[in-house]
Amino acid sequence: MSLCCRTFTLRSHRHTPHSYIPRTPTSHAPPSSPAPPCAPRAALLPAPPPFRTGRTPPDRSPPASTRRRPSQEEKTLSGPHRFAHRRRRAAALALTTASSLLVLGVQGAPVSAAPADPGSGPSKIVATPRAGAAQPALSPAARTALLKSATAESGDTAKQLGLGSREKLVVKDVVKDADGTTHTRYERTYAGLPVLGGDLVLHVKKGRTTTSKATGATITVPTTTPKISATGAADKALAVGKAADVEKSAIEGKPRLVVWAAGSAKPVLAWESVVEGVQDDGTPSELHVVTDASTGKVAAEYEGVHTGAGHGQYNGDVSVGSTLSGSTYQLVDGDRAGQRTYDLNQGTSGTGTLFTDDNDVWGDGTPGNRQTAGVDVAFGAAATWDYYKDVHNRNGIRNDGVAAYSRAHYGNSYVNAFWQDSCFCMTYGDGAGNAAPLTSLDVAAHEMSHGVTAATAGLVYSGESGGLNEATSDIFAAAVEFNAGLEADVPDYLVGEKIDINGNGTPLRYMDKPSKDSRSRDYWDASLGSIDVHYSSGPANHFFYLLSEGSGAKTVNGVAYDSPTVDGVPVAGIGIENAADIWYRALSTYMTSTTNYAAARTATLQAATDLFGAYSDTYLAVAAAWAGINVGDRIALGTNLSPIGDQLSGVGQDVSLQIEAYTTNSDSPLTYEVTGLPDGLTASDGGLISGVPTATGTSEVTVTVTDGTGSTASDTFEWRVANIYGSSTRVDIPDNGAAVESPITITGRSGNASATTEVYVNIVHTYRGDLTVDLVGPDGTVYSLLNRSGGSADNVDQTFTVNASAQPVDGTWKLRVRDVAAIDVGYIQQWRITP
Repeated sequence: MSLCCRTFTLRSHRHTPHSYIPRTPTSHAPPSSPAPPCAPRAALLPAPPPFRTGRTPPDRSPPASTRRRPSQEEKTLSGPHRFAHRRRRAAALALTTASSLLVLGVQGAPVSAAPADPGSGPSKIVATPRAGAAQPALSPAARTALLKSATAESGDTAKQLGLGSREKLVVKDVVKDADGTTHTRYERTYAGLPVLGGDLVLHVKKGRTTTSKATGATITVPTTTPKISATGAADKALAVGKAADVEKSAIEGKPRLVVWAAGSAKPVLAWESVVEGVQDDGTPSELHVVTDASTGKVAAEYEGVHTGAGHGQYNGDVSVGSTLSGSTYQLVDGDRAGQRTYDLNQGTSGTGTLFTDDNDVWGDGTPGNRQTAGVDVAFGAAATWDYYKDVHNRNGIRNDGVAAYSRAHYGNSYVNAFWQDSCFCMTYGDGAGNAAPLTSLDVAAHEMSHGVTAATAGLVYSGESGGLNEATSDIFAAAVEFNAGLEADVPDYLVGEKIDINGNGTPLRYMDKPSKDSRSRDYWDASLGSIDVHYSSGPANHFFYLLSEGSGAKTVNGVAYDSPTVDGVPVAGIGIENAADIWYRALSTYMTSTTNYAAARTATLQAATDLFGAYSDTYLAVAAAWAGINVGDRIALGTNLSPIGDQLSGVGQDVSLQIEAYTTNSDSPLTYEVTGLPDGLTASDGGLISGVPTATGTSEVTVTVTDGTGSTASDTFEWRVANIYGSSTRVDIPDNGAAVESPITITGRSGNASATTEVYVNIVHTYRGDLTVDLVGPDGTVYSLLNRSGGSADNVDQTFTVNASAQPVDGTWKLRVRDVAAIDVGYIQQWRITP
C-alpha cells in the first residue's frame, strides 16, 4: 500500500448551486500519461485563495536566505489588519507543480480585513512587538532537551522555591524566548498525590527567577489517610451528577485521592471522581466532582467536556490536505501531523469511520452529502493549526507536533460541538434536523483552542477561570477568522452569526457588547463566577474587542459595532494581531489553572511588558481595556494612586491600611501626605496608615502622593469610626439540616440599637440559594436578612441594614443560618454588627 500526501480543492457549504458544478480541466499531457508518483493532483474546482497568516514581526522572520519583499498586492491587501500573504507549503506545491498537468482556474485574492471606519472611538495604537520576547519554534530535539533539563533540576527548583519536603514538581511544558528566557510550567504532588490547583510557572531571565502560582497557600494536609472511602466519594459524586441532570451516569474508573488546593480555603485531602454520562442536550458529560476526604462535603465540581454552543457558517470552496492510500483518498492531512477527520454516522461513541473518496473531490456543498461537513471540519482544523504555527510558532495543540482528530455527524439533531481532553479530539453535531452541521471555521478554532488552554494554563472550567477558558476559545476563533480571511466568512467579532441558531438572524454572542445576547455580562462584578461559563466569558470577550478595535461606534469589514465602557471613558485599540499576541503570551506563559479576571489583567500586563515595554502606549491600552470592563484602573504616566474608598473602623480595634501607589518614572521615590485622619491613626513615610481609633465619628481624609519629578496624585474619602462587634469563629452549616447560630455578646452599652443597624455577613457556601439567614436580637426578635435569594451564586459577602431600634444594644445578638436543600455545603466565616 502506497501513501501519498495530497492537496485538493473541495466543496463546502455555499448558497449558490451553480458554483458546485466542477469544471473540466484541459490537459497539457497526453491522456495516457500518468501523474508522477506523489505529485499533487490538480483540483476540479477553482483553486482556493492562499491562507493568510499573521504579520511577521522581527522576532518571527524567516532566515535571511528565504525572505522576500511583499508584492504590491500584498501591500495593498494588508490594510490595518496587517496579515501577510504566506501560502502553506502544500498549497504552494500544488500550484507550482500542477501546471505541467492541468490548466488550473484560480480565484481572486482573498478578502482582506477592510479598513475600519474609525467612528467615534480614538485612533488605533500602532506598535511592533519586541524581538526578544518572541518564542521561536523549537525542534523536537530542542524541546526534549529542555524538558529533560527541567525534570533533572526539579528537585533543586522545589528547594529554591521553599516547597515542603513532601512536595514534588512535575514538568508539564517548557517554552523559551528568543532572548533566552525560559518559562517552565510545573504540576505539583504532595506525598505522591496530585495537587489540583498547585500548578506554577517558573520564569528564569538572565539568572533572575520569578514565579506565577495557581495558589499562594502552603501545600500541607494533616493526614493522607482518608476518613471517607472511595466508594463513599463515588456515591456522593453520582448524587451530584444526578442533581446536574447527567443521564446514564457512571463513575469512570475509580476515584483518585488528591490534594485540593484550587478553592479559596486551605488545601484539603480529597477524592476526585469523574462521572461519565450524557447531559440533557445530548452532550457527553465528564463531570469532575471533588469531595473532601475528611468530611464528605463536595469541595468543587466542574465539567470536563468543553462545549461551544451554536457556531456554524459556510466556508465556501476551500483547500485542505488528503492522503492517497492505495487507490482511495483519505481525509488525512499529511502536512499537519496527519490530522484526521472521521464520520460518526450519528453515533455518540467511538472514533467513527475515516472519510474516504475515490477522486479527491469532496462534498457537494449541501448537508445531504456527508462529505460536506467533513470538508468544513478538515479545513477548520487545518486553518487553526496554521494560525498557531505561523503566528505563535506553536507546533500543534500541545506544542509537541501531535495532531488531534475530528469527528463529524455526532448524534441525532445535536446542536452543539465540543472538545474533550480525554480523547484529544473535536466533535461536531449536525444541528436541527441534521441539516445545519456546526462545522464552521470559528467553531473548529474555538474547540481546538480549548485544547491549547488545557495544554498551557489549564484553566479550571468553572467560576471565573471557566469564563476565561471559554473567552480564550472565542478570542482565538476570531483571530483565526481574521487570519484566514475567507470571502465566504468575512472576519468579524460575532460568534455564530451564520447558522442563525436563534432563529431570528442574530449571532449567538457579540464581542463588542456581550449583553446584546440577553445573557452574557458586559462588565466584571463579584457575582460573575457564579454564572454559566459561556456567559461569564462576556467581559473577557468585551476586553479583547476593546483592546483590538477600541470603544465607540465603528464599522469593520462591513459589520457595525458600538462598544461601550463601564465608565464612559474611551479606549484606543491596538489591532487584533497585537491583542491576540498579548493574550496568547499571557495564556501560555503567565496564567495558571485558577487565574481569575484580576489575575488575567496582571498576566496580560506582564505579557504587554514583555512584547512592547512597560508603560508603552500598548501597555497603557491593555490597562485601559481592562478598566473599561471594570477590572483594575487605568494607568497614567507619572504618579498613580489606587482609589481608596470610604473606610469603616471600630473603636479600640487595630487598623492597618497600605496606600497603593506607584510611578511610571523610573528611580523616582514616592512621598506620602495624609491629612484628616481620625484620632489614634497615623501614616508612615511608606504610606501605611495604622493605629487604634479612639472615638466615634466621621472624618474627611485626603491622601496625596508625589514622586521625585513632582508628579502627584490624590484621593479624598470618608473614614467612619463606630462601635463594631464581630465574630470570626467558623461555624459549619449542616447540609439540608438544622439551623446553626453564631453569637456576639455586647456589654457596657446603654440605649437601643440604631434604626440603620448594619450587619456584615461573610458565608462560604456554594449555591447560596439554599440558605436562609436571620439576625436574632437580644429579646429574640428575628430579622430576615436572606431568604433563599441569590440562586446558583456562591457565597454571601454582603452588608445588610435593619431597623433594630426596638432592641437594646446590650445583650447577645445571633446570626442564624440554615441550609434548606441538599448537596451544597459551607460555613459561616465571619460576621459583624454595628448597632
